[in-house]
Amino acid sequence: MLKKAFAIVPLFCGLMAPPTASAGVIPYPSVGTVNPATYTFTAAATGNIIAYFAGSGAGYTQEIGMFRNGVVTGVQGLNNQTSVLGQSLNLGAVAAGDTLRFYDRIFSTGDVWDSKSSLNVDLGHHVYSTSALAGQAYSGSPVGTYVAFEDLRFPRSDFNYHDDTFVFTNVAVSGGVPETSTWMMMLLGFAGLGFAGYRRQKTGIATT
Repeated sequence: MLKKAFAIVPLFCGLMAPPTASAGVIPYPSVGTVNPATYTFTAAATGNIIAYFAGSGAGYTQEIGMFRNGVVTGVQGLNNQTSVLGQSLNLGAVAAGDTLRFYDRIFSTGDVWDSKSSLNVDLGHHVYSTSALAGQAYSGSPVGTYVAFEDLRFPRSDFNYHDDTFVFTNVAVSGGVPETSTWMMMLLGFAGLGFAGYRRQKTGIATT
């Protein structure tokens, strides 16, 4: 199994560039388990969608892009290996209420993870999102919508949702409620764990 490593910060002209990795100031609260929530992103107002790089804990090289009303804007960037905290990218002009989707292109594996899970080859929820206050994602970060990607295919991921993270301005997010099918899988998983525990007790197998 491939293991993630913190990105090595490149050197330019003998000087160390500002670190690309962040400490995860807005951490995913359930590390180790898949995020069951789904999100809908829309343009909050007519204008531009600006992405601010908020850090990466991944060794894989990746960049982000955006779909506006189902059409890719053609703007892609903020490479997680070379971008610095707070570096920005204008993803394109939008009208208030436009439907948005974000994607994370993983150059190291060839995968592209969409913020809409049903469009992913593994049907995985590769995004964690929440509202971000000023300075919450990193020092000087703007008020906006925090979006963090998980870059490995499910189910072999570590589910830390800190592989490629951003704050988007002019983006409204709704949802955060697990899909029915996801809830069913989680419930079946819990039931399976409970049955396994019962069998261990019956057979005398140690549980610690």
